[in-house]
Parts: sequence; C-alpha cells; structure tokens
Amino acid sequence: MKSRLYVGNLPFNVSDEELKEVFKAFGKVVSARVVLERESGRSRGFAFVEMGSASEAEQAVEGIHGREISGRPVSVTFAREKTSQKFRH
Repeated sequence: MKSRLYVGNLPFNVSDEELKEVFKAFGKVVSARVVLERESGRSRGFAFVEMGSASEAEQAVEGIHGREISGRPVSVTFAREKTSQKFRH
C-alpha cells in the first residue's frame, strides 16, 4: 500500500526531481510534487511525496524530518486525507 507524505518548509527553488532524489534513499518514490501558485508558477513552499509502502514512508519521515534541504529544515509528516469543505450560507 502506498503512503502519501506532506513536506513543509521547503526552499522555493527545490524541484520535483530534487525532492525525489532526497526521498529515494528510503525506498520507492511513486511521485514527488512541489505545489505551485496558480498565477505565478512559483513554489508555495510545500510538497507531497508518495512512497511505495507504509514502511518506506515511515523510514522517510524518520530520516528526513528536521533535516536541512538547501539550508532549510524541512517538516515531513503523513499527509491527511482531503476532506470536503462545507460552505456556510
């Protein structure tokens, strides 16, 4: 079963490929996607990484959380499931 991770406090110059390189030391990286602003195309400073298994994801959290990437200590946690938002009237 695949596991999705949230990566926060990313330097704005980190690419999907660079992120994939960092995480592949802990197992199979299914996808690595830096979230971009719609208007400018700039990084929003966070990303989602999908690992091949839950155990690989756990190893990545333990190995990368707090580690510096391009001079910034990143936060790595398990991503929460997206919940539907209810609008108030």
